[in-house]
Amino acid sequence: MINVTKTYLPDLSEYKAYLEKIWENAILTNNGEFVKRLETEIKNFQETENFFLVNNGTTALQIAIKALDLRGEIITTPFSYVATTSAILWENCQPVFVDNDSSTLNIDADLIENSITEKTSAILVTHVYGNPCDVEKIAEVAKKYNLKVIYDAAHCFGVFYKNKNICSYGDISTLSFHATKLFHTAEGGGMTVNDPIVAEKVFLMRQFGHIYDDHFSVGINGKLSEIHAALGLCVLPAVKKIIEYRKDITKIYDDNLVFEELRKPLIRKGTEYNYAYYPVVFKTEEKLKATLAILASNDIYPRRYFYPSLNELPYLKSKQICPVSEQISTSVLSLPLYYGLENEEVYKICKIINQAVC
Repeated sequence: MINVTKTYLPDLSEYKAYLEKIWENAILTNNGEFVKRLETEIKNFQETENFFLVNNGTTALQIAIKALDLRGEIITTPFSYVATTSAILWENCQPVFVDNDSSTLNIDADLIENSITEKTSAILVTHVYGNPCDVEKIAEVAKKYNLKVIYDAAHCFGVFYKNKNICSYGDISTLSFHATKLFHTAEGGGMTVNDPIVAEKVFLMRQFGHIYDDHFSVGINGKLSEIHAALGLCVLPAVKKIIEYRKDITKIYDDNLVFEELRKPLIRKGTEYNYAYYPVVFKTEEKLKATLAILASNDIYPRRYFYPSLNELPYLKSKQICPVSEQISTSVLSLPLYYGLENEEVYKICKIINQAVC
C-alpha cells in the first residue's frame, strides 16, 4: 500500500535514549528540558526569534487570534485545511473568504482590499502547500488599513522566501508538527511571533496565563510534552536530508507526468521550497475521480487535499462565492510524497495517472 504520506521515524534507539532521560527526571510536561531545547534548535534552524512550541497547529491559530485581540471579521482563504476556518469560528470571529489565485493556489492578494470593512481586524491566510503568499502585497494592504496578519504556515517548515524564513513575515506565523508533516513531533505545532510584547502574551496564554502562583491573563493548556519534544529532537537533524529526498521524488514526477492533461501550482519566484506536497490539478473532477479509482485498485492512495472549498462548509452562517477555490478543490490531488518512497513506485504512479488522463 502506498499512501499520500508516511511518517518519518528516527532510529528507535536514539529515541529511547531521550525517553530514559525523561524517566530519570520524571518530568513529562510544563516546559521541561527537551521542550526548551527544541524551541531553541528550531529558532536557530528558522533564523527567527520568539518561537514557541504548542500542542498542535490548531491551538497555535487560536492563541494567535486571542493574543492579537482580534474581533469581528477576519479575511481568509477558502482553499486550506478546515482548521484555518475553524480557528476563526472557534474564537467567535467571522471568516470573510477571498478567492484564490489560480496559478499559485494561494489567496489572490489583489482581491483582499475589496473585502475590507469597518469590522475587519485581520488577514489570516495559508501558504498553501508551503508556497509563499504574496507577502509584499498583503503587508501593503495590512499597513494601509491597520490590520494584523497571521500566516497559517502549517506546510512551511524549512521554507525561505527572498533569503528570509517564511515565518519572518506577518505578525504571527503558525506551524503544524503533526505526524503527516516533513518535520513532526507526532502531534504538535509552533508559533513565530514577530513582536516581543505579543510574544510575552503568547508565552502566558500557552500555559493557562500564569507562572507558578502569579496569574496574568486568560490562557489555555497549549503546552507540548517532553515525550513529543524528544521525538522532535530526533527528527530535526534529518530535516535537510528529508527535504533533499523529497526534492528528488518531485523531479521524477516532474519528468514523467503528462502535463498536457495536468498542471502544477506555480511556486513563487524567490522561494527556497521544502517539497512538502506534490499537488496536481486535473482538467475535470470526473478525470480526478476516475484516476483515484484506478490508483486505489493498485493500492495507491493519494488525497483530495484540500476538499471541499471552505466557503462551502455546511455550518457557515452565510454563503460566499469563490469560483476559483470551488473549481480547484474539486480537481486537485496530492500525490504520494515521503521519505522512503521508492523511485520505482513513483514511476508506477506516473504511468497509471498518464494512462488515466490521456
